[in-house]
Amino acid sequence: MGIFFDVLSAINNPNQQGSLTQLESITNSIQQVATSRGIQPSQMQNVMSALGNVLSPVLRQQSTPGGSQLQNLIGQFAGTGTMGASGLESLLSPQLQQQIVQTVSQRSGISPNVIQAALPTLSSAVLGLLNMGATKPGTPGGNSILSTFLDSDRDGNTDLGEVLKFANRFLNP
Repeated sequence: MGIFFDVLSAINNPNQQGSLTQLESITNSIQQVATSRGIQPSQMQNVMSALGNVLSPVLRQQSTPGGSQLQNLIGQFAGTGTMGASGLESLLSPQLQQQIVQTVSQRSGISPNVIQAALPTLSSAVLGLLNMGATKPGTPGGNSILSTFLDSDRDGNTDLGEVLKFANRFLNP
């Protein structure tokens, strides 16, 4: 649940980009994908958990000391709603996308075709969530949500399925 607390902190911190509107937009886009693809909420939670578990080491490898290059890449795609195939390829090679699709499909029990079709939107939602922790332009500091997500000590606080569950509870009490 650690990353969800970072999300709430970003929403409440005027120096960070996070807002309640962003969180609502992210959860709505995930729910729309689930509804349009016939994915149940509990299955979507599994999809997001699996996607986060696969994306974290991938993004960790792309991270550099200071993390500004990765943060810039995340910021580039975070607000687009959906990355589209070309945007996704600039972040994840086609081979890596296939590995992600297969892994998420195996862990969630959802067809690889469904995961493949949903991957651009879900990836964009993840990047939007990670970008919420970025500081506003001209404000010093790092991205607390991205730092937690990259969690190099792997203490288990980066489960995006849990973030989705708690975000939905927070937004729809």
